[in-house]
Amino acid sequence: MNYEMPAEGIMKTNDWGDSKVYRIACTCGDENHAHNVWVEVDDHDVTVTVYTTTKTNFWSKTRWYHIWTLFSMGYIDTESTVCMTKQQAFNYSQTLLSAIDDVDAFRNARQNKEERAIITKLAEQGDCE
Repeated sequence: MNYEMPAEGIMKTNDWGDSKVYRIACTCGDENHAHNVWVEVDDHDVTVTVYTTTKTNFWSKTRWYHIWTLFSMGYIDTESTVCMTKQQAFNYSQTLLSAIDDVDAFRNARQNKEERAIITKLAEQGDCE
C-alpha cells in the first residue's frame, strides 16, 4: 500500500509553518462525522489535537429529559464516529507523521535563526574574541 498525494479522505485546510490543520472525512459523507486535526509545535513539544463538532438530536427525547440532564450533570453526551477505508487510514497515519516532521523542522529552523541572531549580535558588540 502506498501513501497517496492528494490523500483520500484528508484535506489540508491551513498551514502556518508552526501548525497544520487537516479535515478527515468519514466514508459515509456526513459532515457531522468529520474530524479536524491540528498539528502544532511550540518551543518544547509537538501537539496533535483531534476534535469534532457534534450536534445533539434535541427532539429525540423530551425537553424535560434534556433539561434534567443539563441540570443534574451539566452536559449532554454526544458521540461522533469517523469510518475510514484501509487506504484512508494509511494516508491518515502518513499525513500525521509528515505534519509532525514538518512543524518540528520549522521550529528547529526558527530556533537556529534566533540563535544565529544572538551570536551575531554578541559578535557585533565585541564581546567575543
